[in-house]
Amino acid sequence: MGNCLVAQSGGPTSVINATVAGIVESNRLNPIYDHVYGGLNGIEGILAGRIVDLTRLTDYQIRVLKQTCASALGSCRYKLKRENTEDFRKLFLILDKLNVDTMFYVGGNDSMDTVAALSQYAEENGITGHRFVGCPKTVDNDLVIIDHTPGFGSAAKFMNVVAKTTWLDYNVYTRQEVFILETMGRDAGWLAASTVLSGVVDLLVLPEVPFDKERFFELVREKLSAKNKCYIVISEGARFADGTYVAAAEAKNDGFGHAILGGAGVALKNMLLEEGVCERAKVQDMSTLQRCNISCQSRTDVEESFKLGMSAHMRSMDPAFTGKMVALKRIEGRPYDPVFFAVNASQVANYVKRVPKEWILPDYQGMTKEFHDYVQPLILGEPELIMDNGIPAQMPPFYMKRG
Repeated sequence: MGNCLVAQSGGPTSVINATVAGIVESNRLNPIYDHVYGGLNGIEGILAGRIVDLTRLTDYQIRVLKQTCASALGSCRYKLKRENTEDFRKLFLILDKLNVDTMFYVGGNDSMDTVAALSQYAEENGITGHRFVGCPKTVDNDLVIIDHTPGFGSAAKFMNVVAKTTWLDYNVYTRQEVFILETMGRDAGWLAASTVLSGVVDLLVLPEVPFDKERFFELVREKLSAKNKCYIVISEGARFADGTYVAAAEAKNDGFGHAILGGAGVALKNMLLEEGVCERAKVQDMSTLQRCNISCQSRTDVEESFKLGMSAHMRSMDPAFTGKMVALKRIEGRPYDPVFFAVNASQVANYVKRVPKEWILPDYQGMTKEFHDYVQPLILGEPELIMDNGIPAQMPPFYMKRG
């Protein structure tokens, strides 16, 4: 038998390691490979020869890995460019040296492009014996074809808890106040939109709907007039009609050429105060907590991420299974019970799934029932966590040297 290699890329989620745990556990139950190797810090680390052996993880370690947040193998923002053939040649030499039959890459949009690029390079150069399989993740939920992306459900669950609890907190005072919650979501507003399940959102600003400042100010004034309060949720990728971001800070250097955003909530707060729309405004930006918080993991999300890893492992038995991403879909007209399927990674890479316009209510008023029905099953359940001195146990990162 040969070996397999699994690595992670892009922004982590609270369940990204559950997919890795699923691959390791699946190989324990059905040892297709002699060794399950882990590539540290994605493609960047693999090219540097940074590899660990995950094959003999114990049952306890797999259970802890399953509940560990962030990327236990480390991540990267390294763009594997098709014109840089030296990277491809070097990587295939490393795979040959390790006798790797299959490489699993856990990541988002750009990671699926890596899967597609490696598979394409092998085909064009007559290289056989290597398969490349994508395992999706992202809290942004913006991958096409797949019904929803592992990582989104837990992030949505957490942000709804944040919305409900901060709403309760800021309502204790009688003073007039606007509260602004900023969420992740550069190109798509899925995470921001999900907060409507909390039942406390007054106004919702998404990238899918151009931000009309004057109309929005008018709506805020109406809310304040009615109840002296206004709870706003805004996506970091909110933008004006001309395409410019509401965010106060912007750059284009995350390694993949995407805008690095931050400050949409602060920018909105400043606009409201400068225009005299309100007397006081507070901003809550959850930053990385949205993607790494495990105290509010969705059991549905954890189990789906784990099973996706198992499905990817089993499908990789097929010598022709390469350049694919394992995805999931729900069956219409049936109770929520998604099934796994495979799609060409090239059909996912470099595309963005945005929130359907028909699910967005006009005048920033929230989301339709169809959207509520779509998200609700994804946040259900709480995993049974292994605790360590009162807090959830976490797997020490594999990329950190141990004494």
